[in-house]
Amino acid sequence: MEVKKGIPMRTALYDEHKKLGAKMIDFHGWEMPLEYSSIINEHMSVRNSVGVFDISHMGDIVISGKDADSYVDYIFPSKVSLLKENECMYTSFLNESGNMIDDTIIYRISDNKFFLIPNASNIDKIYNWMVENKKNYTVDIKNYSDKISHIAIQGPESIKVLADIGMEFPETFKFLYHKSEAYNVITDDNSIIISGTGYTGEKGVELVVPNQIAAEMWESVLNDIKKYSGGPCGLGARDTLRMEKGMLLSGQDFNENKNPYEASISFIINYDHEFIGKEELIRQKTEYKDIFRGFKLENKNIPRNGFDIYVNEKKVGNITSGTVSPILNMGIGLGYIDRKYSKTGNNVYIQIRGKLVNAEVSKPKIIK
Repeated sequence: MEVKKGIPMRTALYDEHKKLGAKMIDFHGWEMPLEYSSIINEHMSVRNSVGVFDISHMGDIVISGKDADSYVDYIFPSKVSLLKENECMYTSFLNESGNMIDDTIIYRISDNKFFLIPNASNIDKIYNWMVENKKNYTVDIKNYSDKISHIAIQGPESIKVLADIGMEFPETFKFLYHKSEAYNVITDDNSIIISGTGYTGEKGVELVVPNQIAAEMWESVLNDIKKYSGGPCGLGARDTLRMEKGMLLSGQDFNENKNPYEASISFIINYDHEFIGKEELIRQKTEYKDIFRGFKLENKNIPRNGFDIYVNEKKVGNITSGTVSPILNMGIGLGYIDRKYSKTGNNVYIQIRGKLVNAEVSKPKIIK
């Protein structure tokens, strides 16, 4: 999956996006749709009805072998081995300092097989890191990222869409299989995965399918969502949707510089096993200073990555992500602030183009 200089990578759905007139952008070496109509329209379609995203730039790595259980427990702070078949969880890779390298969803496919999805910018980095930390575990680690596509159907009407195309809707953080004539390298039994997950904060599913049927699946979903006033959505709406719900963006909201306590995802930690970074994480549990929070700004002032946060002319944090919320019709931000000032409702100031703009601290999930 290495990016060749000057040559963008494209998903199996690239031609479909061009047919629809999508505005394409470079995203970590991938040529991906930013928007089809407008970011706001696509955002509201997902909140009010349904939208479909191509997220095939995400990675696909399979772990199998007799030591798969103990290996996944070693490389994650979560006790992944507790997963039952057809269950998945959100977790993170940590370095020896206890800081987050990347976050991921990991699935238990069977007793000795797991499937995980690293972020697009980290596919090779995570694969190599996993191989380096294989040690004496008897496991086979394979990267199938160039063979698999992901289609996300998100929004309150996604349940109906899935039913219309003949598929059952799984519970959150569980997944089901649907028989397909196309061979799937993950399941080995001609199945595709229907996962009750997403990155929008809405009810939804993500379909994991082999490349050879991706276009057919995409067209089927697109045709069906029209009756619910839905349509295709790009990375622009995906970003504004996840910001309203306080979801972390790898490489922007953290970049091997924050631990799960700072990033407000300490729920992923289970100390009842040995894992990479455990010792440092225990030490940091009471020592960390900053914490990930949301911010609501007056009017439509937009905070951007790197903007400073102030209290009484004292710098107390910085913004990592920001946008105008289509739901609240105001500027919102995500970032890190000194825990002393992190209480919901506290008043702070964010410096925007030399001016201090009034803001209110909230939990990361700004839209409940």
